[in-house]
Amino acid sequence: MTELTRRHLAATLVAGLALPRSALAGTSTPNLAPNILAPQVLAPNVPVDGLQPIRLGTFTVTALRDADAVIDGPWPIVGEDRPRAEVEALMRENHRPADRFRPGFTPILVRTGRETVLFDTGNGAVGFIPRPAGGQLAQRVRQAGLSPEDIDLVVLTHCHTDHIGGLLEDGRPLFPNARYVVGEREFAFWTDDDRLAAAPEGNAYRSARVFRSHLLPLADRIRLVSPGQTVVPGIDAVAAFGHTPGHLAFHVESAGQRLLVWGDCAHHEVASLARPDWHALFDMDKAAGAATRRTIYDMAATDRVLVAGYHTDFPSLGYVVRDGLGYRWSPMSERPRR
Repeated sequence: MTELTRRHLAATLVAGLALPRSALAGTSTPNLAPNILAPQVLAPNVPVDGLQPIRLGTFTVTALRDADAVIDGPWPIVGEDRPRAEVEALMRENHRPADRFRPGFTPILVRTGRETVLFDTGNGAVGFIPRPAGGQLAQRVRQAGLSPEDIDLVVLTHCHTDHIGGLLEDGRPLFPNARYVVGEREFAFWTDDDRLAAAPEGNAYRSARVFRSHLLPLADRIRLVSPGQTVVPGIDAVAAFGHTPGHLAFHVESAGQRLLVWGDCAHHEVASLARPDWHALFDMDKAAGAATRRTIYDMAATDRVLVAGYHTDFPSLGYVVRDGLGYRWSPMSERPRR
């Protein structure tokens, strides 16, 4: 695949998918800083199941496991438009179970030194994975040495139930001192009452109801952002539309080290990356979701940037590597070399 050229960048921007500043800085040569300044895995004094802290420049980043469950799939969650046998064959080729997998549900905590920022809030009591298997975020925050009151900012990649379900606990804000950031396009979409006309048994309707019960009551604390805008110093919004109309990724950078928090740009670390054009069941715009995957994966592979993939295997931190016509997820512990 070609390097990230001016033509490639222009086409990407026309498609509405904004790249991080570091990707725009060089036109023919990708930013190689992540190879020189690799994030450092931090071992807690007492190992804690469900937490993975790393050092990213001067920031501390902690992956938090919100759910631990084995579910059916990846078909049709990934490959909804393909025969089930084709998806299962891909799993067997990659030495994975054909019809069962353990998805990640991994909010990301970033301590910048100035602010404590949480990306997504997991399932709570109303999300995709019910308790006790899901909705573990509050416990994980405390295990990370914080209380919910310590969270300064909650940043939402999008408004599906397994990302906003943890906003409230027993009807009260779980993070009482926090401000909130949501994509402007995303907020407008879910605010529209037409969302309640969706099929009651579907994810869109459930998300619309949880949006109204869990996020709208916090409206006076919400800041709306668009791609390219800075959330706090070191954290910028990146367009990743398609999974939902306003789905965002976020570029996190400190002292030359980079992390891409990509939300739901993958629902399975093998199938989504190997076949980015396959439809995803929960994508609200199938074609746009596939286009976003192609663009985001290409950017991540070109820049060799560390990725936080919400639904990849916990700790959900890894790299994207080109592999034939598709891509491959490489866990952080197996960081690829060129």
